[in-house]
Amino acid sequence: MSVRHFLTLKSLNRDELESIINRALELKKQVKQKKIITTLDNRVLGMIFEKSSTRTRVSFETGMAQLGGHAIYLAPTGTQIGRGEPLKDTARVLSKMVDCIMLRTFAHQKLEEFASYSDVPVINGLSDSFHPCQLLADLLTYTEARGSIENKKVVWLGDGNNMCHSYINAAKIFNFQLIISCPKEFVPAAEIYESSKENVSFEDDPHKAVGNADLVITDVWASMGQENEQNERKNKFKKYQVNSEIMVCAKSDALFMHCLPAHRNEEVTEEVLEGPQSVVWEEAGNRLHSSKALLEFLLN
Repeated sequence: MSVRHFLTLKSLNRDELESIINRALELKKQVKQKKIITTLDNRVLGMIFEKSSTRTRVSFETGMAQLGGHAIYLAPTGTQIGRGEPLKDTARVLSKMVDCIMLRTFAHQKLEEFASYSDVPVINGLSDSFHPCQLLADLLTYTEARGSIENKKVVWLGDGNNMCHSYINAAKIFNFQLIISCPKEFVPAAEIYESSKENVSFEDDPHKAVGNADLVITDVWASMGQENEQNERKNKFKKYQVNSEIMVCAKSDALFMHCLPAHRNEEVTEEVLEGPQSVVWEEAGNRLHSSKALLEFLLN
């Protein structure tokens, strides 16, 4: 059987993704009850980071420890990748030594190339194009709080970035309505939108976009690698800030999510981030449980 990778949400089908979410609920229950069962004894995850990380690194490293395995952190400055070793060489060498590889990088093409040369599963820990591991946590969080996301109205406010791309994929797979509200020059990639256009639409007015929404999501206006654009983006995105005036347009029980880290009082106000509709802390914690379920799926 060929190796299964997790490079985007579309790497798996809906049944498989739902099985991961359901397993994550079970694994979370084990942690709460302090009755953790190890299922990945002696398995090793190699983690390559070309971008900084908190939630991704800690969730996978803790997850492997709880499941009885081990995780190795590899930074570019401490490996041969940083000295120019071809990606395909690193992939072939590492996959002879570890059971799974998680790569957090810039260009998504790097992940695809790496996976094509790897003998073991490769996980996208984040690329400039997609962040599927975060979507697993978001879907888990929504399922816990409200049940199925199918046929719900989900609103994305802000940059058409990697998180937005992953929500576009999710909209088609899980059959929910996604409304994107952002400046015209920051819309998501056309080819990604086209693949899910039956479930995705655009609305320039954020107040109209959020009307009757079940879930409102945002992200920083300048992602990693775009810091020099911060001031310019701040001016262009300010009307898309998630604040109390925006949230009042949504359903009274609508949830707010953010993948973190957040720039308080930029893309989201302190009031909303710390408010009763925010589930960002549960969402962040769920990275652990969804990562564990994904590792089990790929390795067992």
